[in-house]
Amino acid sequence: MPGWRWLDIGALARTLVAERRDWTATAQITTVIYCTARIDGATNPSGHADQDVYLQALRSAHSVTLIEYGYYVARVKRAPLAVADAKGRPQIVASDWPVMVKDSSNAPVRNASFMVSYANWEEKGSDVNVASHLLLDTLLKGDIDAAVVISNDSDLRFPLEQVRDRLPVGLVNPSPRPLAGALRGQASIGAGGHWWRQLTKADFQNHQFPPTVAGYTAPPGW
Repeated sequence: MPGWRWLDIGALARTLVAERRDWTATAQITTVIYCTARIDGATNPSGHADQDVYLQALRSAHSVTLIEYGYYVARVKRAPLAVADAKGRPQIVASDWPVMVKDSSNAPVRNASFMVSYANWEEKGSDVNVASHLLLDTLLKGDIDAAVVISNDSDLRFPLEQVRDRLPVGLVNPSPRPLAGALRGQASIGAGGHWWRQLTKADFQNHQFPPTVAGYTAPPGW
């Protein structure tokens, strides 16, 4: 959707910290690490080119301190055909009119499932990179007083629990879906001072780069 993707991550991070009244008024962002994966140029050349412009803009505008790369794995997967229910969960589609499966004797085979194969590009490594930087900065470097993590990946449960024992952590859900249950917690546990927030449409739209920043222009539709 236009007006969302040309995001100034550093500006968003500064706003998220500044609005916290329960953190010190002198809190400052010292490091912004963006974990992502490069789109494959062979299968999606336009997406690869657009992403490259954005990554160059992030670096040149000093919006982030470091970009840590994972990778995409392309596979063909097979699964039952499904639609989403009211809560977005998969509901398997079974044979029934107007699309009915029949056996060799022309008798209806009700409740048969439809199997489909589909191309799937899965981002790998980004969650591990988030967890690794979070733990390195907290346990080995020891040079941060608090952390803000923007993710709704339930795989981050364990590292977040470990860091919450030692530092205040702000967890920001960037998706419209509810926060993953594994990422929930209490503000007072461990070091205390933890908070949770969900990004809104306004958060994205109010933190866009100018159309041209540091010599890079937003791709069409961004």
